Parts: sequence; structure tokens; C-alpha cells
Amino acid sequence: MNLKIVVLAKQVPDTRNVGKDAMTAEGTVNRAALPAIFNPEDLNALEQALRLKEQNPGSTVGILTMGPPRAAEIIRQGLYRGADTGWLLTDRLFAGADTLATSYALATAIKKIGGVDIVIGGRQAIDGDTAQVGPQVAEKLGLSQVTYAEEILKCEDGKLTIRRHIDGGVETVEAPMPIVITVNGSAAPCRPCNAKLVMKYKHATAPMERTPGMPYAELYEERPYLTLNQWSVADVDGDPQQCGLSGSPTKVKAVQNIVFQAKECKRLSAADANIEGMVKELLSEKIIG
Repeated sequence: MNLKIVVLAKQVPDTRNVGKDAMTAEGTVNRAALPAIFNPEDLNALEQALRLKEQNPGSTVGILTMGPPRAAEIIRQGLYRGADTGWLLTDRLFAGADTLATSYALATAIKKIGGVDIVIGGRQAIDGDTAQVGPQVAEKLGLSQVTYAEEILKCEDGKLTIRRHIDGGVETVEAPMPIVITVNGSAAPCRPCNAKLVMKYKHATAPMERTPGMPYAELYEERPYLTLNQWSVADVDGDPQQCGLSGSPTKVKAVQNIVFQAKECKRLSAADANIEGMVKELLSEKIIG
């Protein structure tokens, strides 16, 4: 079965390094002040997509991301691991988007791509931790969705069998395609970059990344696959009022890096008496029970 798979991936600020310059005056994340990384759970989603591609010869995997021109690095990282193509949504009108505006932009891009069987992404991004974008994309596209997925077990007869994590255990569900899936960080980690693919795509760029006199400029005429797809709001027939800050009702007041420090601790052995005493103390303090 030939599948057309789109992976939703995001370049996120490394929230382990949040400092005083992390926020702009408008209440948005100052991405220029923080190191940029591939959102971790989106890598888990990419691995599931690549496994489906391997199990279904003739299938394709594309990376869809939204951000400034430097976010094209996410597409390159996907190509290095086995993806076939990618699309960068970049436009000043996309800037400052919350989950509602982001899902609108991604949904319009998926409609433009057309014929997509599976849209798959990470459960949530570490810069927001909302887990809203995937479900919102499914709603805007009118597609079924499976969230908290850990593994896609089977693909046949136009249906996917998926194992998902739930409170207290796991469950296996069956859902028809086309479908939107969000993947947990507990899923299989993504494979490393392939050396041959790195050599093939290391000079791949989006048009807005290019500068006059940049090296290897002649390659882009000789090797069209090195030019990454770059789309604006107009390219995806988007409504500017539903994009970026204009389409974002959510405003972030502040971002802080909080480190919890224990004021006191107790060290216990595995002896039954110590464990019994700890349970009694927790019960008496109404921490449990």
C-alpha cells in the first residue's frame, strides 16, 4: 500500500536554558535568545513514519514545519534520517502563533499538499506543553485522530492498528485513514542520521536561507532536490486574520526556569519496618490516602 505521510515537526527553543531574555515584550518566546532543537516527541513520530514507509514500499514521508527560515534545519534533519521531502511555512504573518493559529496554518498546508493518508506528529512541543496542535489539526481537517500513540502495529485494508498509552496501561485501537496521530515520548526513539543522506542533502536550503555569493550556488540548478519547498500565507491560500498574532487569542504572560530544591530528606533502607513507618507518616500527614 502506497502511503503519503506528513510528519508535523517543530524547531523549538531548548527550554532547559531559559534565561531573562526568553520572552519578548509582546509575550511571545524570544527564539533568537535560546538554542534551537528538533522537538523531541516529533522525532518519535518521525521514526513511526519511517517504519511505515519501510513496511509499505512506494510510500513517501514529508516533513511539514512552520517557523523562520532557520527552521529549514528541521527538514534537513528529517531528510538525513530517510524522509523524502519537506515544506517550510515561513512568513512574517505566521509569527507569534498560538496553538489555534498554528493548527490553522498546518491544516491549510496539508490541504495544499493533498492526498495525505497519515498526518503524524509528537504529542506536544516542549516550548508549550499543550498537546493541542495535533487534535486541532484533525478537527480542522475533519479527520479521525488517535493520540498518545506508542506504536503503529499494522496497516492494512485502509486501517491502522495502533497501541496507545493510557492512564494505568495501554490499549490497542483500530482507526481508518486518512488520520491524524500524535506520538508519545515513550515510543521508539528516532534512528540516527544516515551518513550517505547527510552527504546528499547537507546543502539543501529554503530560498530565504540563501544569500548572494554563498558557496555551492550552482548546485541548486544542477540538483533541484536541494531546494526545499517554502510556502507563505498566500501560497497556502490562508486567511491572514487567522494566522500569527492576529489569529492567536492566547497570550503568554511569562516564562520562567524553576528549579525545585529539597529542604530536607530522609534516607530509608528496604527493611519492612522502615517502609511501614514511611507509609504511616505519609498517611498521618495526609500526603496519601
